[in-house]
Amino acid sequence: MLNISEMLLQPHQGDRVLQPLWNYLLFRHLPLISSPFFPVLLAASCYFICSIPFAALDILGERVPLFHQYKIQADRQPTVGMMLKSLMTALYNHIFFVLPAVIMTMCILPTPILPQDAPTLYEVFIDGLAILLLFDTQYYIWHFVHHKHPQLYRWIHSVHHEYMAPFSWSTEHLSPSELMTVGLWSNQDPLILKCHPLTAWCVTVFSIWMSVEDHIGYDLPWSLNHLVPFGLLGGAPAHDMHHQKPNSNYAPFFSHWDRLFGTAVALEKKTLKVL
Repeated sequence: MLNISEMLLQPHQGDRVLQPLWNYLLFRHLPLISSPFFPVLLAASCYFICSIPFAALDILGERVPLFHQYKIQADRQPTVGMMLKSLMTALYNHIFFVLPAVIMTMCILPTPILPQDAPTLYEVFIDGLAILLLFDTQYYIWHFVHHKHPQLYRWIHSVHHEYMAPFSWSTEHLSPSELMTVGLWSNQDPLILKCHPLTAWCVTVFSIWMSVEDHIGYDLPWSLNHLVPFGLLGGAPAHDMHHQKPNSNYAPFFSHWDRLFGTAVALEKKTLKVL
């Protein structure tokens, strides 16, 4: 558990907007947030909660035309069996790889200390953006290399490309090696950048939402890639295109690396022919 021996017995009264929330977490939910399993629980919960609505859309399909009109590959509909396989893959990886890794980390690394002060909103935004940009760079390089090296692709990354048309549950349809690599970056990047724990947790929630949104298979007009200007985010169109043309759109979130290195490919939306 996180060491709180240097914390005051009374909630710290700061003038920061997030201080009341931070005090509430520290003094009402300390056993939960101080547990080394909390980041895993937070990430897994977000993946599950964010995926459910889009899984329901896939099951309903054409019965919900308001949403189905935005389906990118309308001729490829995920089945319940495919969804269950992806969900079971994620569950298997967490039980047999992630949880043992957390236990090993508890035995090796020193116990961190929770700060008394909450981060400022500016720190949450700037530090959070720094975490996302660093992760985006790491994954772009890793992703590019694994697509260019046949053996790395075959043994590590090909699992994620089992389905040409991604869907929400396929977000974590990964090999254990890929999941552990992504998990390592997700946990170590905030430490490298010396970010506040609350900032790291906010980034966890936000990044998983973006990851799920990248895999939903719908080009919704209110998704983040449409709300953020200048095409800075690739979103579902870019990642869906990556599954159709694997040597393109390697970045997980942003579009600058793909544009810079010429790996960006625009979406070619498939439409069903009406007879």
